[in-house]
Amino acid sequence: MTSVSTLERQNLIETNTRVSLGFWIYLMTDCVLFASLFAVYAVLHTNTVGGPSAKSIFDLHYVLLETVILLTSSFTCGLAWLAAKDNDKTKALIGYGLTFLLGLCFLLLELHEFNHLAVTGASWRRSGFLSAYFTLVGTHGLHITAGLIWMATMMVQVWKFGLKPGVTRRLTLLTLFWHFLDIIWIFIFSIVYLMGVIK
Repeated sequence: MTSVSTLERQNLIETNTRVSLGFWIYLMTDCVLFASLFAVYAVLHTNTVGGPSAKSIFDLHYVLLETVILLTSSFTCGLAWLAAKDNDKTKALIGYGLTFLLGLCFLLLELHEFNHLAVTGASWRRSGFLSAYFTLVGTHGLHITAGLIWMATMMVQVWKFGLKPGVTRRLTLLTLFWHFLDIIWIFIFSIVYLMGVIK
């Protein structure tokens, strides 16, 4: 009986190691993707072809609101993960629920910003600058969408199955992913919006 238990434990450790390694490899490839998009933006950010520039279209107060919402979601996600580690199902669900709502709010604000730019003639087809901007920020938005779908799925799993080791492991990976998106957004806020308005 002991040998079976030891074998199962060893298999679980090996599975966790493979999953964690695979996830970190994925995050590194995402870093390369965003680094490429930032490089493209750096090259094209002055290529306005007589169209609107960053300074004329970005509303820093609006973007600051988006930033505060997303960073708050990172805080609630961290609290939810701590609750999950403490095996507190209710607090974990509340924390991830708040994170989901904040992430959804951020995404809706971003979509509203995109729509406003397109309606005022600053669509992605207008210039190289706007094409690079929409691609970079839009890719981040797609990642937020994927994170929200993943989070909703995980909340259902926590509700149905509780905080079993496999569920907790997936919550850990989700939390890492969400923090990664917040870090990317800090770079977007600093390089795209802040530097764009200051120049």
